[in-house]
Amino acid sequence: MDTAYNLNGGYKPTLKRFADLDGPDFYPTPKWATYALIDNETFDGDIWECACGNGAMSEVLRNGSKSVFSSDLYDRGYGETGIDFLTSDRTATNIVTNPPYNSAEGFVRSGLEKADKKFALLLRLAFLEGAKRQRTIFSTSPPSRVWVFSERITFYPANAHRKGSGTTAYAWFVWDKEAPSSTELRWFEPGYKALYT
Repeated sequence: MDTAYNLNGGYKPTLKRFADLDGPDFYPTPKWATYALIDNETFDGDIWECACGNGAMSEVLRNGSKSVFSSDLYDRGYGETGIDFLTSDRTATNIVTNPPYNSAEGFVRSGLEKADKKFALLLRLAFLEGAKRQRTIFSTSPPSRVWVFSERITFYPANAHRKGSGTTAYAWFVWDKEAPSSTELRWFEPGYKALYT
């Protein structure tokens, strides 16, 4: 059994997910979801996309920054491979990524240490829940802004037939080291899916 698809002995809530033979949790980010972020957040300086997959997000980020470094633990044909974000010594001015489902909390901790200015993660909106996350993340390092999508994101495995709509709410969680320590809740205007698909 692929342990990346098993949480504490139980299956993930999204039962439609299946094991990815080239590494766990590879669901490329639709480009419109990244455009929503860069249209509403400014990233001054370089950006590190540290779970770049096939480069879907990196290619959009290049529209908002002249310098984008792309890496991934697995080789999906894009960026530098074999770089484990959780253990790497690399730092960047900004870090933007869609982390593997099972590693989100580790990505938050590492991102807070490795980003000089901003750190943005695309996460399920339900990431806001949970007593453990409240104690270990939100009580000490709350995000500066949470951008909630007004439209549902559907994640498909690479090269899958695209049909239907997602059932899970997502948001961009942005830690801005130059902002106050309180959290703002904001919503993206509808229309990004039609504009950038």
